[in-house]
Parts: sequence; C-alpha cells; structure tokens
Amino acid sequence: MLMVTEFSIPEEVSRITAALELAGFEAYLVGGCVRDLLHGKKPKDWDVTTNATPEQILPLFEHAFYENDFGTVGIVNQETTDKTLEVMEVTTYRLEAEYLDSRHPKSVTFSTVLEDDLKRRDFTINAIAFNISQKKIVDPFNGQIDINKKTIRAVGIPHDRFEEDALRILRAIRFMAELHFDIEEETKAAIAKASLSLKNIAKERIRDEFVRILSSDNPMHALIMAHELGVLKYVSPKFEEGIGIDQNQAHKYDVWEHNLRSLQHAVDKKWDITIRLAALFHDIGKPKARRWSDEKKDWTFHGHEVIGARITEAVLTDLKFPKKTIEDVTKLVRWHMFFSDTEKITLSAVRRLLRNVGQENVWNLMDLRACDRIGTGRPKENPYRFRKYKAMIEEVLEDPITVSMLKINGDDLISLLNIKPGPKIGHILHALLEEVLEDPSKNTEEYLGGRAATLNSLEIEALKHLGDKGKQKKEEVGKESVKKIRRRYGVE
Repeated sequence: MLMVTEFSIPEEVSRITAALELAGFEAYLVGGCVRDLLHGKKPKDWDVTTNATPEQILPLFEHAFYENDFGTVGIVNQETTDKTLEVMEVTTYRLEAEYLDSRHPKSVTFSTVLEDDLKRRDFTINAIAFNISQKKIVDPFNGQIDINKKTIRAVGIPHDRFEEDALRILRAIRFMAELHFDIEEETKAAIAKASLSLKNIAKERIRDEFVRILSSDNPMHALIMAHELGVLKYVSPKFEEGIGIDQNQAHKYDVWEHNLRSLQHAVDKKWDITIRLAALFHDIGKPKARRWSDEKKDWTFHGHEVIGARITEAVLTDLKFPKKTIEDVTKLVRWHMFFSDTEKITLSAVRRLLRNVGQENVWNLMDLRACDRIGTGRPKENPYRFRKYKAMIEEVLEDPITVSMLKINGDDLISLLNIKPGPKIGHILHALLEEVLEDPSKNTEEYLGGRAATLNSLEIEALKHLGDKGKQKKEEVGKESVKKIRRRYGVE
C-alpha cells in the first residue's frame, strides 16, 4: 500500500479540511494532488472535495467566492506566499448527467456520497481520495495499483469516459509524458476510437494540453503515441506530413523524427517553451519544399524555412497561442538557416541577422541551431564554427566603444561652448572618451562639461593630439574586448 506523509501536506491545506470537518462535514484531498503524493512528487495544485454544498461552504471561510454552477468554491488564502496555495478550490461531491458536446455535462447534481464523485473522474490514478485527519485513503478503482504499475487506466468503461469529455484523450497522453506512465491497452483502444471527438474541443483547451506535453520531460514519446492513436492530427495535421519524408545525406532521420529529436534535445537542455516549439516546427516546411536534384543526386529543400515560417504562424494562430509567442517562434523558424562558412561570414552579416531576428531572440536562435544539429544524429552540439559564430554575435552585441558612450554629445558642446560644428568637436569628444575609458566614473554631464571647456581653450594641434590618443585608446580597448570574447568561446 502506498503512503501519504503528513509533513508533505501544507498547513494551509489542512486548515481548510479541518474547518469543514469541524463544521460536521466530510473533507478529502482528491485528484492529482493525491496521485502526486502517492507517487512521491510535490503537487502543483491542491483540490478538496466535500459533502457540503457551496451554500454551506461559503460561511466557513472569510475570503471565499462561488462563481460557477459546478459546485466549486474558491477560497483565497491571504497569508501564504506559495502561489499554488493562493486560491484553493473546494468542490461538492457531484454526479454528472449526459454530456452533450464531448466536453460539458448537461447538468450537475450534488451528492452526499464520496464514491459518486470518484466514479465520474477520468483515470484511476486521479480517482483516489485522502482524508488528512483520519489518514484514510479511499480508492474504489485500484488507482494505487496503477500508480505502482505506472499505468494510465480509465475509470469504468474507457469508451464512456472519452465520449463524456474528449479532452481526456489528450490528458491521457499528457499524463503519459509528465509521469512516464504507459496507457493500458483497453484505454488506448478507446482513445483511438474516440479521437474524432476532439474536433468538438475548443482550440484553447487543445493548446493548453499540447503545451503541457511539450513542457514535460518526455514529449517525443508522447507525440509518437498521439500519432499512433490518431490524435495528433487534431492538434495539427502538419506535423505528420514529415513522416517518411527522407532527407539528404546530412540527415540520419526523416523529417518527422528529426523534428521530434530536435524537440527532445531542447527538453533535455531544459530550454523554454519558445525554443521547444521552434525545434518541433523548424523543418515543418520541408515536405512542401522537397525536390530531387539530378545534379546532386540527392534531395534539396530550398526555401523550406520560408514555407515553414508560414505554416508555423498558421498553426500557432489556429491554436490560439499568444501573439508574442507566435511572432517569436515564427522568427526562429524563418531564420534558422542563418548558418554559413565562418571563414567567409562578416560582422555586417551578423548584424543583418540580428536585425532580422531581434536581439531578444538571437540566443534562442543559437539554441535552436544546436537542437537542429543534434536532431540530425550528429554527436556534437558546439562544433568550432558554431562557437565562432556565437563569438561574432557577442562581438556585435558588445556596446560599441565610441563617443556615443559619453554622457555629452556634439550638440551639447556646440551649445555649451558656443562654437561652430567642425573637426574641433570631434577632437574634444575623443579626448573626453580617453579619460572615460581610463576612469568610467568621469562619465557624467557635470565633469565632461567642465573638462570640455578646458579642452576648448587648447591650441588646435594640442587638442588634435589628445583626440588621436583617445582614438588609439578606443581601438586598444576594443581589441582586448574581442580577444576576451574569443578566448571564452575557444576560437581565434
């Protein structure tokens, strides 16, 4: 028998169940939090179920609200600093009538029997309740056994559960990815049979499950399973177009597996959802771009990044992703083929890349390129030319060592010194720059204004000499900065 330890349950949670019991009601932890506790994981959410109705729950808590028809009362915890405990949900035991749209029940009826509530739940691992004060586990569908076996099994008749709520199809695959469990065969067969019902589910809900699958540690296996069960096409059929699309000799895998392996590398590196999405989508345009070259005796994919960017934007828009996510991921897909011979590439070309993708995205683009490389089957993520490119990007991103660094400019000097535009202004600014490079604390309007007045009184040849020294100092500092960057990346 699995165990739940008291110290793993926050005091904020225990206070709510204790208050319900003190008022004469039953109170149990239920669902994912119990599953996680029994699985040895820290729950992300805490849910309580009770035989008290919403009208009976509300007077027991000072900061409580009821804004739905499903028996769920929200309780605001103003004392906690844990965001997962800021609002706790307490739900009345309930039974659900016939489902009309593959998602929502026609009506909800409150019950006084805990087992009524548990039998309406999706999977056995989520149909377990735990009473804190009695240390009592209620598990009518043997969910603990399935947790031990690492098995996802529908409660009761699997087909009925998925017909009630088609989103449970994606939830099963998501739990498989998050928990590293396997789906039981009868449940798997029911998913395949009911997958068409996903057409009735709002795109936002599909997106949320999709994101959670990609945010797990095991999305590659989950997406393969989604394809095998006929589910993935309801997220987007575009992913499956890469199946069996062989690539050129630089690639070990077809487009489908290459994209999945690229995604998995982003996951293994703990990179965020933007890079994970870009890794999954980056070669999605290859099936449409593929052409056979008699000259090369191989496949070519010219322009696949442009096609892929259009597809990416369309799919993410259809799934109702936020505008910023759509823009960032589409840019990464569009420019992921930036790479070229670092012996020929120039800093001006790197600057153009930065303009195209944006400084805020450039390091994500580097990470995407690493995913792309590993996805081909190559063992090294950081070959020499890749490190060289990173060093060149950092050189471009370094603040330019110019007179623009100064807290005073040419227009300021014209006004302050009452002089006309001309070479003298440049000499003064470069002389000031030398002083600031030696002592950055001098880069203030007050100091530079006073020093500029002194420099203005010098003969032009003496002033030019100081200005030239400033230019020389600027070049020396710039060269040393570049050397440091290149040493850090191990490149020349």
